[in-house]
Amino acid sequence: MPDSFPSPGTTPLNALGPQRLTGRRAGQLPLLRLALLLPLALLAGCGTLAPDYEQPQLPVSAAYPLDAPLPAGGTPPAQLAWQDYFTDPQLRHLIASALTHNRDLRSAVLRVEEARASYGIRRADRFPTVGLAIDATRGRTPADLSLTGKAEVAGQYEAGLGISSWELDFWGRVRSLEDAALQEYLATEAARQAFAISLVAQVADAYLTLRELDERIRLARETVASREESFRIFNRRYQVGATSRLDLTQVETLLAQAQTLGVQLEQSRAAQAHALAELVGAPLELAAAPGLDRDGGLQVLRPGLPAELLTSRPDIMAAERRLKAANASIGAARAAFFPRITLTTSAGTASAELEGLFDAGSGSWRFMPSLSLPLFDAGRNRANLELAEVRRDLAVASYEKTVQTAFREVADALSAQRWLGEQLRILQGSLATQAERARLAQLRYDNGAARYLEVLDAQRELLSAQQQVVQTRRALLSSQVALYAALGGGSAAASPATTATTPLPTE
Repeated sequence: MPDSFPSPGTTPLNALGPQRLTGRRAGQLPLLRLALLLPLALLAGCGTLAPDYEQPQLPVSAAYPLDAPLPAGGTPPAQLAWQDYFTDPQLRHLIASALTHNRDLRSAVLRVEEARASYGIRRADRFPTVGLAIDATRGRTPADLSLTGKAEVAGQYEAGLGISSWELDFWGRVRSLEDAALQEYLATEAARQAFAISLVAQVADAYLTLRELDERIRLARETVASREESFRIFNRRYQVGATSRLDLTQVETLLAQAQTLGVQLEQSRAAQAHALAELVGAPLELAAAPGLDRDGGLQVLRPGLPAELLTSRPDIMAAERRLKAANASIGAARAAFFPRITLTTSAGTASAELEGLFDAGSGSWRFMPSLSLPLFDAGRNRANLELAEVRRDLAVASYEKTVQTAFREVADALSAQRWLGEQLRILQGSLATQAERARLAQLRYDNGAARYLEVLDAQRELLSAQQQVVQTRRALLSSQVALYAALGGGSAAASPATTATTPLPTE
Protein backbone atom coordinates (compact mmCIF):
# COMPACT_ATOMS: atom_id res chain seq x y z
CA MET A 1 0.00 0.00 0.00
CA PRO A 2 1.14 3.60 -0.50
CA ASP A 3 2.73 5.27 2.51
CA SER A 4 -0.14 7.74 2.81
CA PHE A 5 -2.60 4.93 3.56
CA PRO A 6 -1.27 2.94 6.58
CA SER A 7 -2.09 -0.72 7.09
CA PRO A 8 -5.03 -1.72 9.32
CA GLY A 9 -4.50 -1.45 13.01
CA THR A 10 -2.03 1.44 12.96
CA THR A 11 -2.73 4.65 14.76
CA PRO A 12 -3.20 6.84 11.63
CA LEU A 13 -5.87 4.55 10.20
CA ASN A 14 -7.68 4.42 13.52
CA ALA A 15 -7.68 8.20 13.47
CA LEU A 16 -9.42 8.15 10.11
CA GLY A 17 -12.30 5.87 11.10
CA PRO A 18 -15.42 6.47 13.23
CA GLN A 19 -14.45 7.41 16.79
CA ARG A 20 -16.22 8.15 20.03
CA LEU A 21 -14.38 10.58 22.34
CA THR A 22 -15.06 12.09 25.69
CA GLY A 23 -14.72 15.65 26.86
CA ARG A 24 -13.95 18.74 24.79
CA ARG A 25 -11.50 16.80 22.59
CA ALA A 26 -14.45 15.15 20.80
CA GLY A 27 -15.45 18.43 19.18
CA GLN A 28 -12.01 20.04 18.87
CA LEU A 29 -10.23 17.33 16.88
CA PRO A 30 -12.44 17.21 13.74
CA LEU A 31 -12.84 20.97 13.72
CA LEU A 32 -9.06 21.36 13.91
CA ARG A 33 -8.56 18.93 11.02
CA LEU A 34 -11.18 20.72 8.95
CA ALA A 35 -9.70 24.12 9.73
CA LEU A 36 -6.31 22.89 8.49
CA LEU A 37 -7.66 21.21 5.35
CA LEU A 38 -10.01 23.96 4.20
CA PRO A 39 -7.35 26.57 3.28
CA LEU A 40 -5.21 23.84 1.70
CA ALA A 41 -8.09 22.62 -0.47
CA LEU A 42 -9.06 26.12 -1.55
CA LEU A 43 -5.47 26.99 -2.45
CA ALA A 44 -5.18 23.75 -4.40
CA GLY A 45 -7.83 24.96 -6.84
CA CYS A 46 -6.08 28.26 -7.61
CA GLY A 47 -4.04 26.78 -10.46
CA THR A 48 -5.22 24.83 -13.48
CA LEU A 49 -3.73 22.69 -16.24
CA ALA A 50 -5.42 24.76 -18.97
CA PRO A 51 -3.06 26.07 -21.68
CA ASP A 52 -2.22 29.76 -21.60
CA TYR A 53 -4.77 31.72 -23.61
CA GLU A 54 -3.51 33.43 -26.77
CA GLN A 55 -5.78 35.70 -28.77
CA PRO A 56 -5.82 34.67 -32.44
CA GLN A 57 -4.37 37.02 -35.01
CA LEU A 58 -6.86 39.25 -36.83
CA PRO A 59 -7.69 37.57 -40.16
CA VAL A 60 -8.51 40.95 -41.79
CA SER A 61 -6.71 43.98 -43.17
CA ALA A 62 -5.52 46.77 -40.91
CA ALA A 63 -7.82 49.25 -42.70
CA TYR A 64 -11.08 49.20 -44.61
CA PRO A 65 -11.06 48.98 -48.45
CA LEU A 66 -10.42 52.10 -50.50
CA ASP A 67 -13.88 51.96 -52.05
CA ALA A 68 -15.30 52.56 -48.56
CA PRO A 69 -14.08 56.08 -47.70
CA LEU A 70 -14.09 56.98 -44.03
CA PRO A 71 -16.17 60.03 -43.06
CA ALA A 72 -14.31 62.87 -41.40
CA GLY A 73 -15.12 63.39 -37.73
CA GLY A 74 -18.21 61.70 -36.37
CA THR A 75 -19.08 59.90 -33.15
CA PRO A 76 -17.71 56.51 -32.01
CA PRO A 77 -20.77 54.25 -32.50
CA ALA A 78 -20.13 52.14 -29.40
CA GLN A 79 -20.51 55.27 -27.25
CA LEU A 80 -23.70 56.37 -29.04
CA ALA A 81 -26.90 54.98 -27.52
CA TRP A 82 -29.75 54.31 -29.91
CA GLN A 83 -31.82 57.02 -28.19
CA ASP A 84 -29.20 59.53 -29.34
CA TYR A 85 -28.68 58.11 -32.83
CA PHE A 86 -32.34 57.87 -33.89
CA THR A 87 -34.21 61.14 -33.59
CA ASP A 88 -37.64 60.17 -35.00
CA PRO A 89 -40.04 60.02 -32.01
CA GLN A 90 -42.12 57.23 -33.55
CA LEU A 91 -39.04 55.14 -34.26
CA ARG A 92 -37.77 55.65 -30.72
CA HIS A 93 -41.10 54.45 -29.36
CA LEU A 94 -41.01 51.35 -31.58
CA ILE A 95 -37.45 50.47 -30.56
CA ALA A 96 -38.24 50.89 -26.87
CA SER A 97 -41.29 48.67 -27.27
CA ALA A 98 -39.25 46.02 -29.12
CA LEU A 99 -36.58 45.97 -26.40
CA THR A 100 -39.35 45.37 -23.87
CA HIS A 101 -41.71 42.99 -25.68
CA ASN A 102 -39.76 41.16 -28.38
CA ARG A 103 -40.04 37.42 -27.67
CA ASP A 104 -36.69 36.48 -29.20
CA LEU A 105 -34.92 39.04 -27.04
CA ARG A 106 -36.80 37.73 -24.01
CA SER A 107 -35.51 34.25 -24.85
CA ALA A 108 -31.97 35.65 -25.12
CA VAL A 109 -32.32 37.23 -21.67
CA LEU A 110 -33.56 33.92 -20.24
CA ARG A 111 -30.60 32.11 -21.82
CA VAL A 112 -28.36 34.54 -19.94
CA GLU A 113 -30.13 33.63 -16.71
CA GLU A 114 -29.74 29.95 -17.57
CA ALA A 115 -26.00 30.35 -18.14
CA ARG A 116 -25.71 32.40 -14.96
CA ALA A 117 -27.33 29.59 -12.96
CA SER A 118 -25.02 27.01 -14.56
CA TYR A 119 -22.04 29.12 -13.58
CA GLY A 120 -23.37 29.37 -10.04
CA ILE A 121 -23.56 25.58 -9.86
CA ARG A 122 -20.00 25.14 -11.11
CA ARG A 123 -18.75 27.84 -8.76
CA ALA A 124 -20.38 26.11 -5.78
CA ASP A 125 -18.53 22.87 -6.62
CA ARG A 126 -15.30 24.46 -5.37
CA PHE A 127 -16.64 24.71 -1.84
CA PRO A 128 -17.68 21.98 0.59
CA THR A 129 -21.34 21.21 1.11
CA VAL A 130 -22.03 21.19 4.85
CA GLY A 131 -25.19 19.47 5.99
CA LEU A 132 -26.98 18.52 9.16
CA ALA A 133 -27.77 14.83 9.56
CA ILE A 134 -29.91 13.10 12.20
CA ASP A 135 -30.00 9.30 12.02
CA ALA A 136 -31.85 6.75 14.13
CA THR A 137 -31.39 2.97 13.84
CA ARG A 138 -33.03 0.28 16.00
CA GLY A 139 -33.07 -3.47 15.39
CA ARG A 140 -33.28 -6.95 16.92
CA THR A 141 -30.50 -9.54 16.71
CA PRO A 142 -31.60 -13.22 17.16
CA ALA A 143 -29.89 -15.38 19.78
CA ASP A 144 -27.93 -17.51 17.30
CA LEU A 145 -26.28 -14.37 15.87
CA SER A 146 -25.77 -12.54 19.15
CA LEU A 147 -22.35 -12.56 20.85
CA THR A 148 -24.03 -13.16 24.20
CA GLY A 149 -26.17 -16.05 22.96
CA LYS A 150 -29.33 -14.16 23.77
CA ALA A 151 -31.67 -12.18 21.56
CA GLU A 152 -30.86 -8.47 21.74
CA VAL A 153 -32.68 -5.27 20.82
CA ALA A 154 -30.29 -2.38 20.27
CA GLY A 155 -30.39 1.10 18.76
CA GLN A 156 -28.06 3.85 17.62
CA TYR A 157 -28.85 7.56 17.39
CA GLU A 158 -26.59 10.15 15.76
CA ALA A 159 -26.75 13.90 15.13
CA GLY A 160 -24.08 16.13 13.64
CA LEU A 161 -22.67 18.27 10.85
CA GLY A 162 -20.88 16.73 7.92
CA ILE A 163 -19.16 17.26 4.56
CA SER A 164 -19.95 14.74 1.86
CA SER A 165 -17.61 13.86 -1.05
CA TRP A 166 -15.85 17.24 -1.29
CA GLU A 167 -13.25 17.13 -4.06
CA LEU A 168 -9.88 18.60 -3.12
CA ASP A 169 -9.05 20.32 -6.41
CA PHE A 170 -5.27 19.81 -6.49
CA TRP A 171 -5.12 19.66 -10.30
CA GLY A 172 -7.58 22.45 -11.03
CA ARG A 173 -10.29 20.26 -12.62
CA VAL A 174 -13.14 21.93 -10.74
CA ARG A 175 -11.62 25.37 -11.24
CA SER A 176 -11.31 24.74 -14.99
CA LEU A 177 -14.96 23.72 -15.20
CA GLU A 178 -15.89 26.86 -13.26
CA ASP A 179 -13.81 29.02 -15.62
CA ALA A 180 -15.48 27.41 -18.64
CA ALA A 181 -18.94 28.01 -17.16
CA LEU A 182 -18.03 31.64 -16.39
CA GLN A 183 -16.87 32.27 -19.95
CA GLU A 184 -20.01 30.63 -21.34
CA TYR A 185 -22.11 32.88 -19.11
CA LEU A 186 -20.26 35.99 -20.28
CA ALA A 187 -20.53 34.79 -23.89
CA THR A 188 -24.28 34.40 -23.52
CA GLU A 189 -24.57 37.91 -22.10
CA ALA A 190 -22.53 39.29 -25.01
CA ALA A 191 -24.73 37.35 -27.45
CA ARG A 192 -27.81 38.91 -25.83
CA GLN A 193 -26.31 42.34 -26.30
CA ALA A 194 -25.47 41.54 -29.94
CA PHE A 195 -29.06 40.45 -30.53
CA ALA A 196 -30.36 43.66 -28.94
CA ILE A 197 -28.23 45.74 -31.33
CA SER A 198 -29.44 43.64 -34.24
CA LEU A 199 -33.04 44.08 -33.08
CA VAL A 200 -32.65 47.87 -32.94
CA ALA A 201 -31.30 47.83 -36.51
CA GLN A 202 -34.08 45.52 -37.73
CA VAL A 203 -36.79 47.72 -36.22
CA ALA A 204 -35.21 50.86 -37.70
CA ASP A 205 -34.85 49.27 -41.15
CA ALA A 206 -38.42 47.93 -41.08
CA TYR A 207 -39.71 51.36 -40.06
CA LEU A 208 -37.78 53.07 -42.86
CA THR A 209 -39.16 50.53 -45.33
CA LEU A 210 -42.68 51.22 -44.08
CA ARG A 211 -42.15 54.96 -44.58
CA GLU A 212 -40.75 54.29 -48.05
CA LEU A 213 -43.87 52.32 -48.96
CA ASP A 214 -46.11 55.06 -47.55
CA GLU A 215 -44.40 57.63 -49.75
CA ARG A 216 -44.54 55.40 -52.83
CA ILE A 217 -48.25 54.73 -52.16
CA ARG A 218 -48.84 58.47 -51.91
CA LEU A 219 -47.15 58.99 -55.28
CA ALA A 220 -49.13 56.12 -56.80
CA ARG A 221 -52.41 57.55 -55.51
CA GLU A 222 -51.61 60.97 -56.90
CA THR A 223 -50.80 59.36 -60.25
CA VAL A 224 -54.02 57.32 -60.19
CA ALA A 225 -56.07 60.46 -59.44
CA SER A 226 -54.37 62.32 -62.28
CA ARG A 227 -54.91 59.49 -64.76
CA GLU A 228 -58.53 59.02 -63.71
CA GLU A 229 -59.11 62.66 -64.59
CA SER A 230 -57.29 62.17 -67.90
CA PHE A 231 -59.42 59.12 -68.66
CA ARG A 232 -62.61 61.08 -67.83
CA ILE A 233 -61.61 63.89 -70.18
CA PHE A 234 -60.57 61.53 -72.98
CA ASN A 235 -63.76 59.51 -72.62
CA ARG A 236 -65.84 62.67 -73.11
CA ARG A 237 -63.76 63.67 -76.11
CA TYR A 238 -64.16 60.20 -77.54
CA GLN A 239 -67.94 60.39 -77.08
CA VAL A 240 -68.08 63.55 -79.22
CA GLY A 241 -65.61 62.19 -81.76
CA ALA A 242 -62.78 64.57 -80.78
CA THR A 243 -60.22 61.75 -80.21
CA SER A 244 -59.60 58.24 -81.39
CA ARG A 245 -60.37 54.97 -79.68
CA LEU A 246 -56.64 54.25 -79.69
CA ASP A 247 -55.85 57.29 -77.56
CA LEU A 248 -58.65 56.36 -75.15
CA THR A 249 -57.38 52.79 -74.70
CA GLN A 250 -53.85 54.08 -74.14
CA VAL A 251 -55.07 56.36 -71.35
CA GLU A 252 -57.09 53.49 -69.87
CA THR A 253 -54.06 51.16 -69.96
CA LEU A 254 -51.91 53.74 -68.19
CA LEU A 255 -54.60 54.14 -65.51
CA ALA A 256 -54.75 50.36 -64.95
CA GLN A 257 -50.96 50.22 -64.60
CA ALA A 258 -51.01 52.91 -61.92
CA GLN A 259 -53.86 51.19 -60.09
CA THR A 260 -52.02 47.85 -60.21
CA LEU A 261 -48.89 49.47 -58.79
CA GLY A 262 -50.94 51.01 -55.98
CA VAL A 263 -52.50 47.65 -55.07
CA GLN A 264 -49.10 45.94 -55.08
CA LEU A 265 -47.65 48.62 -52.81
CA GLU A 266 -50.59 48.31 -50.41
CA GLN A 267 -50.02 44.57 -50.17
CA SER A 268 -46.29 45.10 -49.54
CA ARG A 269 -47.06 47.68 -46.86
CA ALA A 270 -49.43 45.31 -45.06
CA ALA A 271 -46.77 42.58 -45.01
CA GLN A 272 -44.14 45.08 -43.82
CA ALA A 273 -46.43 46.30 -41.04
CA HIS A 274 -46.98 42.71 -39.91
CA ALA A 275 -43.22 42.10 -39.84
CA LEU A 276 -42.63 45.29 -37.86
CA ALA A 277 -45.36 44.36 -35.38
CA GLU A 278 -43.69 40.99 -34.84
CA LEU A 279 -40.36 42.70 -34.14
CA VAL A 280 -41.96 45.20 -31.78
CA GLY A 281 -43.96 42.50 -30.06
CA ALA A 282 -47.06 44.65 -29.78
CA PRO A 283 -49.76 46.07 -32.08
CA LEU A 284 -48.65 49.05 -34.17
CA GLU A 285 -50.12 52.48 -33.64
CA LEU A 286 -48.33 54.72 -36.13
CA ALA A 287 -49.28 58.31 -36.78
CA ALA A 288 -48.71 59.93 -40.15
CA ALA A 289 -44.97 60.37 -40.68
CA PRO A 290 -43.16 62.90 -42.87
CA GLY A 291 -41.40 61.82 -46.04
CA LEU A 292 -37.94 60.30 -46.05
CA ASP A 293 -35.18 62.88 -45.71
CA ARG A 294 -31.80 62.21 -47.20
CA ASP A 295 -30.04 62.10 -43.79
CA GLY A 296 -33.07 60.93 -41.82
CA GLY A 297 -31.74 62.84 -38.82
CA LEU A 298 -28.99 60.24 -38.35
CA GLN A 299 -25.58 61.31 -37.08
CA VAL A 300 -22.34 60.85 -38.98
CA LEU A 301 -20.44 57.84 -37.57
CA ARG A 302 -16.69 57.41 -37.21
CA PRO A 303 -15.84 53.81 -38.21
CA GLY A 304 -12.32 53.78 -36.73
CA LEU A 305 -10.07 50.82 -37.51
CA PRO A 306 -10.94 47.11 -37.85
CA ALA A 307 -9.06 46.33 -34.63
CA GLU A 308 -11.56 48.45 -32.70
CA LEU A 309 -14.30 45.99 -33.64
CA LEU A 310 -12.85 43.56 -31.07
CA THR A 311 -14.10 45.73 -28.23
CA SER A 312 -17.19 47.26 -29.85
CA ARG A 313 -18.91 44.22 -31.43
CA PRO A 314 -20.63 42.04 -28.82
CA ASP A 315 -20.76 39.08 -31.21
CA ILE A 316 -16.96 39.14 -31.48
CA MET A 317 -16.67 39.35 -27.71
CA ALA A 318 -19.09 36.41 -27.41
CA ALA A 319 -17.00 34.36 -29.84
CA GLU A 320 -13.85 35.11 -27.86
CA ARG A 321 -15.56 34.17 -24.58
CA ARG A 322 -16.55 30.82 -26.09
CA LEU A 323 -12.94 30.35 -27.19
CA LYS A 324 -11.78 31.00 -23.62
CA ALA A 325 -14.38 28.51 -22.36
CA ALA A 326 -13.08 25.84 -24.75
CA ASN A 327 -9.53 26.62 -23.63
CA ALA A 328 -10.53 26.15 -19.96
CA SER A 329 -12.21 22.84 -20.80
CA ILE A 330 -8.84 21.51 -21.92
CA GLY A 331 -7.60 22.05 -18.36
CA ALA A 332 -10.44 19.92 -16.98
CA ALA A 333 -9.71 17.19 -19.54
CA ARG A 334 -6.03 17.17 -18.61
CA ALA A 335 -6.81 16.99 -14.89
CA ALA A 336 -8.81 13.79 -15.47
CA PHE A 337 -5.50 11.92 -15.90
CA PHE A 338 -4.49 12.66 -12.30
CA PRO A 339 -5.77 11.22 -9.01
CA ARG A 340 -9.05 12.58 -7.70
CA ILE A 341 -9.14 13.13 -3.95
CA THR A 342 -12.44 13.57 -2.15
CA LEU A 343 -13.19 14.11 1.51
CA THR A 344 -16.14 13.01 3.62
CA THR A 345 -16.16 14.00 7.26
CA SER A 346 -18.61 14.61 10.07
CA ALA A 347 -18.69 15.61 13.71
CA GLY A 348 -21.54 15.35 16.20
CA THR A 349 -22.94 13.10 18.88
CA ALA A 350 -23.93 9.42 18.98
CA SER A 351 -25.64 7.25 21.58
CA ALA A 352 -27.36 3.88 21.93
CA GLU A 353 -30.29 5.62 23.58
CA LEU A 354 -32.13 8.67 22.32
CA GLU A 355 -32.11 10.33 25.73
CA GLY A 356 -28.34 10.02 25.94
CA LEU A 357 -27.67 11.65 22.59
CA PHE A 358 -26.44 14.91 24.11
CA ASP A 359 -24.90 13.55 27.30
CA ALA A 360 -21.29 14.22 28.20
CA GLY A 361 -18.95 11.88 26.36
CA SER A 362 -21.34 11.26 23.45
CA GLY A 363 -19.21 13.18 20.90
CA SER A 364 -18.30 11.33 17.71
CA TRP A 365 -16.54 12.08 14.42
CA ARG A 366 -15.61 10.51 11.10
CA PHE A 367 -12.78 11.50 8.75
CA MET A 368 -12.77 9.58 5.45
CA PRO A 369 -10.57 10.80 2.59
CA SER A 370 -10.77 8.90 -0.70
CA LEU A 371 -8.36 8.70 -3.63
CA SER A 372 -9.19 7.34 -7.08
CA LEU A 373 -6.63 7.01 -9.86
CA PRO A 374 -7.59 6.01 -13.42
CA LEU A 375 -5.60 2.95 -14.46
CA PHE A 376 -7.56 1.71 -17.47
CA ASP A 377 -10.45 3.51 -19.17
CA ALA A 378 -10.17 2.18 -22.75
CA GLY A 379 -8.89 5.58 -23.92
CA ARG A 380 -11.81 7.61 -22.57
CA ASN A 381 -9.69 10.33 -20.96
CA ARG A 382 -7.46 10.60 -24.02
CA ALA A 383 -10.53 10.92 -26.26
CA ASN A 384 -12.01 13.56 -23.94
CA LEU A 385 -8.78 15.56 -24.17
CA GLU A 386 -8.75 15.29 -27.95
CA LEU A 387 -12.39 16.35 -28.02
CA ALA A 388 -11.63 19.40 -25.87
CA GLU A 389 -8.73 20.38 -28.13
CA VAL A 390 -10.81 19.99 -31.29
CA ARG A 391 -13.56 22.11 -29.76
CA ARG A 392 -10.96 24.76 -28.94
CA ASP A 393 -9.81 24.71 -32.59
CA LEU A 394 -13.44 25.00 -33.72
CA ALA A 395 -13.88 27.98 -31.40
CA VAL A 396 -10.80 29.60 -32.97
CA ALA A 397 -12.26 29.11 -36.46
CA SER A 398 -15.61 30.49 -35.30
CA TYR A 399 -13.91 33.53 -33.75
CA GLU A 400 -11.94 34.25 -36.92
CA LYS A 401 -15.08 33.87 -39.05
CA THR A 402 -16.97 36.25 -36.77
CA VAL A 403 -14.21 38.85 -37.12
CA GLN A 404 -14.20 38.47 -40.91
CA THR A 405 -17.99 38.81 -41.05
CA ALA A 406 -17.87 41.96 -38.92
CA PHE A 407 -15.17 43.45 -41.17
CA ARG A 408 -17.22 42.69 -44.30
CA GLU A 409 -20.41 44.16 -42.81
CA VAL A 410 -18.66 47.43 -41.98
CA ALA A 411 -16.98 47.59 -45.39
CA ASP A 412 -20.29 46.82 -47.14
CA ALA A 413 -22.12 49.52 -45.19
CA LEU A 414 -19.44 52.11 -45.94
CA SER A 415 -19.39 51.15 -49.60
CA ALA A 416 -23.20 51.26 -49.78
CA GLN A 417 -23.20 54.76 -48.32
CA ARG A 418 -20.79 55.96 -50.98
CA TRP A 419 -22.41 54.37 -54.03
CA LEU A 420 -26.01 54.83 -52.95
CA GLY A 421 -25.29 58.50 -52.32
CA GLU A 422 -23.88 58.78 -55.82
CA GLN A 423 -26.82 56.83 -57.25
CA LEU A 424 -29.32 59.07 -55.45
CA ARG A 425 -27.64 62.17 -56.87
CA ILE A 426 -27.91 60.77 -60.41
CA LEU A 427 -31.54 59.70 -59.93
CA GLN A 428 -32.56 63.08 -58.57
CA GLY A 429 -31.08 64.70 -61.69
CA SER A 430 -32.91 62.17 -63.86
CA LEU A 431 -36.16 62.89 -61.99
CA ALA A 432 -35.85 66.59 -62.74
CA THR A 433 -35.24 65.74 -66.40
CA GLN A 434 -38.24 63.40 -66.54
CA ALA A 435 -40.48 66.03 -64.93
CA GLU A 436 -39.41 68.56 -67.57
CA ARG A 437 -39.94 66.01 -70.35
CA ALA A 438 -43.48 65.27 -69.11
CA ARG A 439 -44.26 69.01 -69.02
CA LEU A 440 -42.96 69.56 -72.56
CA ALA A 441 -44.79 66.47 -73.90
CA GLN A 442 -48.08 67.74 -72.45
CA LEU A 443 -47.40 71.18 -73.94
CA ARG A 444 -46.67 69.69 -77.39
CA TYR A 445 -49.85 67.63 -77.25
CA ASP A 446 -51.94 70.63 -76.20
CA ASN A 447 -50.56 72.54 -79.21
CA GLY A 448 -51.25 69.63 -81.55
CA ALA A 449 -47.57 68.97 -82.23
CA ALA A 450 -47.51 65.41 -80.79
CA ARG A 451 -49.76 62.46 -80.20
CA TYR A 452 -50.93 61.59 -76.69
CA LEU A 453 -48.76 58.46 -76.79
CA GLU A 454 -45.76 60.73 -76.25
CA VAL A 455 -47.43 62.20 -73.14
CA LEU A 456 -48.26 58.76 -71.77
CA ASP A 457 -44.70 57.55 -72.24
CA ALA A 458 -43.29 60.62 -70.46
CA GLN A 459 -45.72 60.21 -67.55
CA ARG A 460 -44.86 56.52 -67.22
CA GLU A 461 -41.13 57.33 -67.06
CA LEU A 462 -41.77 60.11 -64.53
CA LEU A 463 -43.62 57.77 -62.17
CA SER A 464 -40.80 55.21 -62.44
CA ALA A 465 -38.19 57.89 -61.64
CA GLN A 466 -40.18 59.07 -58.63
CA GLN A 467 -40.41 55.52 -57.27
CA GLN A 468 -36.68 54.90 -57.80
CA VAL A 469 -35.70 58.08 -55.95
CA VAL A 470 -37.79 57.09 -52.91
CA GLN A 471 -36.41 53.54 -52.94
CA THR A 472 -32.79 54.71 -53.22
CA ARG A 473 -33.23 57.32 -50.48
CA ARG A 474 -34.54 54.60 -48.15
CA ALA A 475 -31.67 52.25 -49.13
CA LEU A 476 -29.17 55.01 -48.27
CA LEU A 477 -30.75 55.50 -44.84
CA SER A 478 -30.77 51.72 -44.31
CA SER A 479 -27.05 51.62 -45.06
CA GLN A 480 -26.49 54.17 -42.29
CA VAL A 481 -28.48 51.99 -39.89
CA ALA A 482 -26.48 48.94 -41.03
CA LEU A 483 -23.22 50.80 -40.35
CA TYR A 484 -24.42 51.70 -36.85
CA ALA A 485 -25.17 48.04 -36.11
CA ALA A 486 -22.01 46.73 -37.82
CA LEU A 487 -19.86 49.00 -35.64
CA GLY A 488 -21.55 47.74 -32.46
CA GLY A 489 -23.70 50.83 -32.01
CA GLY A 490 -24.57 51.49 -28.40
CA SER A 491 -22.61 48.49 -27.05
CA ALA A 492 -20.92 50.71 -24.45
CA ALA A 493 -24.25 52.36 -23.56
CA ALA A 494 -26.57 49.35 -23.23
CA SER A 495 -30.23 50.06 -22.61
CA PRO A 496 -31.40 49.22 -19.07
CA ALA A 497 -34.42 47.54 -20.63
CA THR A 498 -32.28 44.71 -21.93
CA THR A 499 -29.69 44.39 -19.17
CA ALA A 500 -29.68 41.05 -17.38
CA THR A 501 -29.60 40.73 -13.63
CA THR A 502 -26.47 41.66 -11.72
CA PRO A 503 -23.80 39.11 -12.61
CA LEU A 504 -22.03 36.90 -10.15
CA PRO A 505 -18.43 37.78 -9.25
CA THR A 506 -16.29 37.27 -12.34
CA GLU A 507 -12.65 37.33 -13.26
